[in-house]
This record gives sequence, structure tokens and C-alpha cells, in this order.
Amino acid sequence: MPTTRWLQRLSVLLLLAAACAVQAARIEGQTFDERIRLADTDLLLNGVGLRAVAWLKGYAAGLYLVEKASTPAGVLAQKGPKRVRLKMMLDVGSVEFAKAFDKGMRRNHSAAEHAAMTERMAQFDRTVTAIGQLKTGDVIDIDYLPARGLTLSLNGRARGAAIPGEDLYAGVLKIFIGSEPVDTRLKAGLLGTH
Repeated sequence: MPTTRWLQRLSVLLLLAAACAVQAARIEGQTFDERIRLADTDLLLNGVGLRAVAWLKGYAAGLYLVEKASTPAGVLAQKGPKRVRLKMMLDVGSVEFAKAFDKGMRRNHSAAEHAAMTERMAQFDRTVTAIGQLKTGDVIDIDYLPARGLTLSLNGRARGAAIPGEDLYAGVLKIFIGSEPVDTRLKAGLLGTH
């Protein structure tokens, strides 16, 4: 009987240790929860990556989806809420941040596709630039909520109004995982393929 009880306790401890081990993913000292809840839906961490140029580390990013996907087409085809979480690792002006988004949009869309989103991207840019300075440690969530559209929050606080259109959110995702991503290593990390 004591041996059975000891084995049961050991089993419980091992299960708890395994559960703790899969609770979060880390990259460059930044932690991302394996699961989050958004719009009454459980989302899974699809992957994490780092945006870096030479030795400068700009941000760590995590992509959250309803189901894991390892290809851009698989990510873009998913319905339901989505989240890109950015954890800033460098101070940067929000104007420069918005310009980087615009450049990524232009690189991953035809002229016609870009034209269809121009007004909404301008609204997104105004929301981003209103933040002012992004600081090391800031957390930016770029969410897609099916009933509302694209929303932006900084450190858990909503910024600006929701911007409608699943196409706009797909366009923003292409900045990270499209054919001309901002960083190929970041793309591989977000798709969980590195």
C-alpha cells in the first residue's frame, strides 16, 4: 500500500511538472503563454520569433490562433479571433513603427489590394502614432475580433477604434508571414517551423 501511494504522488508531481513546462514559451528572455482567451475563444500559441537587425533586437512576437498552422495559407484561412503579440525590446518612436507597418503592407500586396486598404491603414497609422513613444517592455496586441475587426492595445489598454475587415487583418499578418516578411527568421518562428 505505501508503494502504491508513493507511486500515485510521484505521478501527480510528474504531471504537474509537465503541465508547468508547457505553460509558456520563451525567446530572448520574453515569455509567451501557451494559451490565451480572446473573444470567448481559446487560442493556442502557434509560434514565437524575434525581429532583429544585426545585433539590435526590436521585439519578440507571438502568434495566437484557434488551431496551429505551419503555413501562411493555413494561418490566413483560419476563421475566428487571432492575436499577434509584440513585446518591445527597444525604444522606438511610434511614427517609425507605423512606417514599418506601411512598408510591410506595400511589400506584400498588389497595388489594387493595397488601394482597397489604404483608408483603413491610415486609421491604423493614426492609432499607432497617437501612442507616441514605444518603450522597452511595452506589450502591443494586434487582435482580430470577428464581430469588430482589427483592434490594438498597449499594455492591456485598448487604443483607438476597431477597424473593420478581415482582409485588413490578413494584410497585417502578411507583414509577418507573407511572401516578403519583415524578417524571415521571425516568420519561421511564428509558423513554428524553425
